[in-house]
Amino acid sequence: MTKEQYRKLTRNIRKPFNRYFAFRRLRKFHERRRSLEEIVQWAMNFGSSGYYRVRTSQMPSEILSLTRAVAELKPEVILEIGTARGGTLLIWSQLATKQVITCDLEDLSEKESFLQSFPPPGSACRVTLLSGDSHGQAFKDRVARQLDGKKADFLFIDGDHTEKGVTADYAMYREFVRPGGIVAFHDIVESQPFATNQVYNLWKRLRLEQQTEEFIQDPGQSGFGIGMVRVPLK
Repeated sequence: MTKEQYRKLTRNIRKPFNRYFAFRRLRKFHERRRSLEEIVQWAMNFGSSGYYRVRTSQMPSEILSLTRAVAELKPEVILEIGTARGGTLLIWSQLATKQVITCDLEDLSEKESFLQSFPPPGSACRVTLLSGDSHGQAFKDRVARQLDGKKADFLFIDGDHTEKGVTADYAMYREFVRPGGIVAFHDIVESQPFATNQVYNLWKRLRLEQQTEEFIQDPGQSGFGIGMVRVPLK
């Protein structure tokens, strides 16, 4: 047995236990209504592990500022490009009252029931998982079918961080956001730890063209930073 085969075997053995403890943590989270600060803290330190680990790679002050801005919209529908470990999905599912559509390149269907359980008890919000390449027209059509003519109040773009990729996501999905809504991007600071993190190249253009706001904990930091575009009212 190769090292990779052994790693896959042990991961599969642990999955039922990871799932059990993840649902137990989610029940603890849902025991009472949480403040925005608590929601963000749980998203960053959920306490699950393995395949069912929930976390968000964000600066606390940055994601909390964005969460407050989104909450002010009283959103019904939220669209997210880039699910990853589901940390931001946990946040958005506490804010949206009707639907959160979350999109990722990875197939997350195996833990679909867990992610769909994120909205608080009694909420009418449903979580829809879409897996595939967000840059393809067929994928965009799937998103449109899920929206079924509705507009999103908020679009969070945190998927492909290359300049080409993030530009494509913005160009393709901004039309799904209602006037007065918000589009936000992660990793907008110029200094980045990875050469493929190129969101800044798009962001510096948007700052010249749109009504924008930035949430950056430290101007000298490497990585992170959230940029927010407010869609003009018509």
